[in-house]
Amino acid sequence: MKIKPLSDRVVLEPVKEENKKGGIILPETVSKERPEQAKVVAVGPGKMGDDGKLIPVSLKKGQVVLFTKYGPNEVKVEDKEYLIAREEDVLAVLE
Repeated sequence: MKIKPLSDRVVLEPVKEENKKGGIILPETVSKERPEQAKVVAVGPGKMGDDGKLIPVSLKKGQVVLFTKYGPNEVKVEDKEYLIAREEDVLAVLE
């Protein structure tokens, strides 16, 4: 099954990173309020503007992005967890 996002939404695959500082592994609760990283796996066509023209999404499949912790919705497809977020919930693209 494939996920095809609608409007200005993107499907994200969370990037799991071990939070380690100076040999000490920190629990996930330490960074709960910080933005998270994810890989873009699908992009919607875009949002309709007030003039009726389609405004395309600026993100592309394969990019790694930072997003707000509580912005995206969690979904599970074929035992794999994804996040679906609006383009405005994405804070930055990592290069």
